[in-house]
Amino acid sequence: MREPAVEVRQLRKSYGAIRAVDGVSFTVQRGEVFGILGPNGAGKTTTIECIEGLRQPDGGEVLVLGVPKGALSAAIRQRLGIQLQMSGLYPRLTVREVLSLFSSFYERALPVERLLSMVGLEEVQRIQTSKLSGGQRQRLSLALALLNEPEVAFLDEPTTGLDPQARRALWEIVKGLKQEGRTVVITTHYMEEAQELCDRVAIMDHGRIIELDSPQELIRRHFAQTPVELSLPGGPGLSELAGLPAVSSASEENGRYTLYSQDVARTIAALFELAASQGVALEALAIRQPTLEDVFLKLTGRRIRE
Repeated sequence: MREPAVEVRQLRKSYGAIRAVDGVSFTVQRGEVFGILGPNGAGKTTTIECIEGLRQPDGGEVLVLGVPKGALSAAIRQRLGIQLQMSGLYPRLTVREVLSLFSSFYERALPVERLLSMVGLEEVQRIQTSKLSGGQRQRLSLALALLNEPEVAFLDEPTTGLDPQARRALWEIVKGLKQEGRTVVITTHYMEEAQELCDRVAIMDHGRIIELDSPQELIRRHFAQTPVELSLPGGPGLSELAGLPAVSSASEENGRYTLYSQDVARTIAALFELAASQGVALEALAIRQPTLEDVFLKLTGRRIRE
């Protein structure tokens, strides 16, 4: 068997008293889409930048394609693709000129026309990068990461700033990379994105990995309950709703409640009875399947966007 694409062992990085990465360990297999999931400030970007060699960790070990990070040769770097959360692009060069320039740095690269089409930048290819919108800059950064057809692609928050249509288009690109047998390490704070794309996800919070598994297994492990969402203006509070039959836990955000029920029929019946007894109306009642968002809320006590 070939060595894993990425191995991280007890990685640590601090900034003064702040432990941005606090003993993180994981392995990424070849051909896997591996997600590092967490809110802003969780340590995702610092972790991936230490793996890429852009930051010097305080401790731990990183191997990429079987090679220690500190010994990454030019030949190994030819096999990697890196998309940064913030990219410094040559402001006076056009999109096409930037792609042509970066293509010259590699022994092999995709044709510029294909890259432009891949990320949907054909119409702005003659525009200087300084005049691009945030979403267009993000797509150009992605094209730069993929132009050498990397064995391992590191994508740091690749869909931030993209509209829903562009985000879905990028998802298809990532799925295409997986179909080609390439490895993708992606950081994101979008739960739906991680659930859609990733074979496994590491959930990070405060510099540590608090869970690691496939999205489906994480959901199965933490939720035998079904989420019931509702609004109840002027009605009972969170503690009263949490005490309803078959409700194992409950949360509230901006006036909208989520009840986790082990028996939806019992909970709903009791909910209607409670609302009727207090003369209030249920609004926007919905029953849905649990998601990674629910897992994160259960593990940390807050939603990822907070």
